[in-house]
Amino acid sequence: MLGYATVGTNDIEKARGFYDALLAEFGAKRLMAFDNGFTMYGTGYDAPMLAVTPPYDGKAATVGNGTMIALVAGSRPQVDAIYAKARSLGGADEGAPGVRGEEGPQAFYGAYFRDLDGNKLCVFRIGGAA
Repeated sequence: MLGYATVGTNDIEKARGFYDALLAEFGAKRLMAFDNGFTMYGTGYDAPMLAVTPPYDGKAATVGNGTMIALVAGSRPQVDAIYAKARSLGGADEGAPGVRGEEGPQAFYGAYFRDLDGNKLCVFRIGGAA
């Protein structure tokens, strides 16, 4: 159902460097990059995508209170690796990888971080430790 989500940036080149490296961990790449800065990432046009762009109105990008983008990982080790990658790229910690709630077949294993503009992201995996 989700086509794409968008986060704002005040430095598109810096943001592109962050997301080029981070989203490569999912096998995603730039699918579009326009002169105005709008940049779309994904594994293909038939799957959910993430866009990074300066705001259309020309005003400063700001972080929405309570706004977060959640990225699904294929495994718990991938959650750990993507969280570590985000931190190595300058992302800020918002919650280290771990189980939230109870362990089991529907356990939520997630990690939280902020990108270079302060946008909050989560990477998660639902399911047991396997």
